[in-house]
Amino acid sequence: MSPVVVATPAAATPDVPYQANLNLIVTCPDCKEIPPHIVEEFASGDMVCGSCGLVLGDRIVDTRSEWRTFSNDDQGNDDPSRVGDGANPLLNGSQLQTTISFGDGGSGRSRDLHRAQNKSTHDKNTKGLLAAYKEIGAFCDSTHIPKNVSDSAKHLFKMVDDAKAFKGKQQEVIIAGCIFIACRQCKVPRTFREIFALTKVPKKEIGRVFKLLEKFFANQNQEKMNAVAQSGGVVNGENNYTNTMSTNPKELCVRFCSHLGLTPACTMVSQEVAERMTAIGALAGRSPLSAAAACIYLTSYLMKQGKTAKEISAVAGVSDGTIRTAYKILYEHREKLVDPEWIKDGKGDMKLLPPS
Repeated sequence: MSPVVVATPAAATPDVPYQANLNLIVTCPDCKEIPPHIVEEFASGDMVCGSCGLVLGDRIVDTRSEWRTFSNDDQGNDDPSRVGDGANPLLNGSQLQTTISFGDGGSGRSRDLHRAQNKSTHDKNTKGLLAAYKEIGAFCDSTHIPKNVSDSAKHLFKMVDDAKAFKGKQQEVIIAGCIFIACRQCKVPRTFREIFALTKVPKKEIGRVFKLLEKFFANQNQEKMNAVAQSGGVVNGENNYTNTMSTNPKELCVRFCSHLGLTPACTMVSQEVAERMTAIGALAGRSPLSAAAACIYLTSYLMKQGKTAKEISAVAGVSDGTIRTAYKILYEHREKLVDPEWIKDGKGDMKLLPPS
């Protein structure tokens, strides 16, 4: 039951004229006692009437101080009993810092303290990590890459930074390689061309650093597994690094079809076409971008949602001539690529496929 909130008038005195009391008082709707006998039970989170026991509110927040200590239960000698933000696994150190302000405008003592405190707590490594994380987040947000990809790329970059590897490489190149690998690991692959358009790092440089990073992460993972095996522990497969596979045209079809506004049924058929195309080797050796674009070109006309090669080229990033050339090869294998179940009951028609 909801409590009753009443405003009590203030009594007039000879010196002070009558005036309204704007204080709000919570009272029990059954007892209607003034002053009310309200009890806050922090253990259960309820606010009850002390006279009749009626529950007037729930989910009461305990604002009292927390005096318990958990220092005896913590094996790292770190007492988390009081305050502080949760530890960020992407940063090093305790991450508990104090900042001294210098905005008093007085003699300048606070400014001197601020400079001295900055010198004593200045950590170049943490500052560099934060700058890299900010850059990775900006790159991923600009192209709507999911947050889990951004977090994975930051984790990979931290592994490189902790090992002090690739000191001769520019930071932008390492970031581009980490984003590329993270996209593949999270099943939202991007091509070298797309990473180049995002980070302005040349495609050849991305390819080189990608191979170096793959080898580095594999070695790091092997060393970790050997250390765990020697200590007699159990290897946790969730945190192990697995080598990424090459970009599959089937995985690109989902994103391209979404940008083109094709229906889910058409998207699913394009994925099936891409899978069958890979199985028979129809476009073996061609770029995954052109292969996925050709599959979408074929599927859109097959499912009565025709998209021109120019429209698809604007999304896939390949020329319309390349799409038509790849499509001609798929058109020759159309009987093997198209399942009759897809087009039955008028859902599609093989006759709608353009010859070129």
